[in-house]
Amino acid sequence: MQREHVDVLVVGAGISGIGAAYHLQRSCPDRTYAILEARDDIGGTWDLFRYPGIRSDSDMYTLGYSFKPWTDPKAIADAPSILAYLRETAREHGIDRKIRFGQRVKRASWSSADARWTVETERAAFTCDFLFMCSGYYDYAAGYTPELPGTERFAGRIMHPQKWPDDLDYAGKRVVVIGSGATAVTLVPAMAKTAAHVTMLQRSPTYIVSMPGEDRVANWLRRRLPGGVAYAISRWKNVLLGMWFYRFCRRNPTRARALITRWLTNELGPGFDVATHFNPRYNPWEQRVCLVPDSDLFAAMRAGRASIVTDQIETFTEKGLRLRSGTELEADIVVTATGLNLLFLGGLEATVDGVRVDFAQTVNYKGMMFSDVPNLALAIGYTNASWTLKAELICRYVCRLLNHMTKTRMRQCTPRLRDSRFEPMPFLDLTSGYVQRAIDRFPKQGSRTPWRLHQNYALDLLMLQRGSVDDGVMEFSNPAPAAERGADAVRAVAAG
Repeated sequence: MQREHVDVLVVGAGISGIGAAYHLQRSCPDRTYAILEARDDIGGTWDLFRYPGIRSDSDMYTLGYSFKPWTDPKAIADAPSILAYLRETAREHGIDRKIRFGQRVKRASWSSADARWTVETERAAFTCDFLFMCSGYYDYAAGYTPELPGTERFAGRIMHPQKWPDDLDYAGKRVVVIGSGATAVTLVPAMAKTAAHVTMLQRSPTYIVSMPGEDRVANWLRRRLPGGVAYAISRWKNVLLGMWFYRFCRRNPTRARALITRWLTNELGPGFDVATHFNPRYNPWEQRVCLVPDSDLFAAMRAGRASIVTDQIETFTEKGLRLRSGTELEADIVVTATGLNLLFLGGLEATVDGVRVDFAQTVNYKGMMFSDVPNLALAIGYTNASWTLKAELICRYVCRLLNHMTKTRMRQCTPRLRDSRFEPMPFLDLTSGYVQRAIDRFPKQGSRTPWRLHQNYALDLLMLQRGSVDDGVMEFSNPAPAAERGADAVRAVAAG
């Protein structure tokens, strides 16, 4: 079988993959690329999830691309608007013509002799000089649902938001949403608009804050300044505000907890039991802080269309759920918004020169590559800010790395861990259940740069956009054969 070869193979046609394609076209015009997408459309998360009310959980001035201003007045956008934005971006830059749909990547094998990856999908095989994984780290096949006793007795319907059925009619129905994370706080106010009543059943509380659905400053700037200038100012404003709030929460947890409690009391009124339902056992930003736009969740609760119960499930019954406290919640529909599963590199099986790579034994390099694994990068985002902020920095760095290899006529770049003072740490510094369930299967990170996975845009900006790619840790090797050097010289001129 003939294999298609490209210089760079991008896996995933969501936010990261489309961003990677744009930066490759702009900064590495001499490099060929293709995008492999497992699904039949672009958009990744925003095409996969179809549950009611699905929206961004960060503002679009930072979730949007730096090169493509977000012009909708809504700063917190719904999934159809985000998907339209991604499709428009791909179409404007011809990226949509580079996508191979229905290509779920299964295996990749690196050959140092050939200086290339062979990538196998369920339907075909490809070869590339550099493999750029842009498929995130969630398992899109199935979400997480804990063992819930008695489900077979329940006469109603049970579903997970990741597999939302098209035929579900919840108008006038009693709904229980199990969970308290980003999905639950999105579902509850959306379903409460037509359901008879929606109850959010949580085992333990989560920090939840409200944010205006529209950014009045950004909209004011857009009316008075050129679009690109207004967008850049709004983007940096939100980046700095987000960094300040995260830093404040981590350094002053007691004050942050008191501040959030005061906000919630103002939202829900002095008679609401904030201490029971919105007082988590952990400090702010030890897990993600949930965002609700325009207080929609709190408005639904004030209006009586939604309520919150903090308790544990004893068992399902024919009519609903019986809780540990003895309370019974009657329901026609139960939604298990109990979280997602993490899956590193989409479950990719990788070998380097015939030896299987155990990524759990590797170490993260600059938040994007892995020790002793050549010519492979992963675009991921922040856990405490918008995904796109970091993903774009990684895309730019990959382009810098490729251009450096062109200039030096080297075909292989491999991070090497030679630091005797290295102290391993978990890849993600969150106590959330979805992280803890899978973190042992992820690479490690270190306590110091370049092995530290920063959750700080300013530090990453300095390291990834300004720092040297030839830093003494990245090993450049495998020079191009003499026959290829003429072509390399042309590339070097094109790369500047």
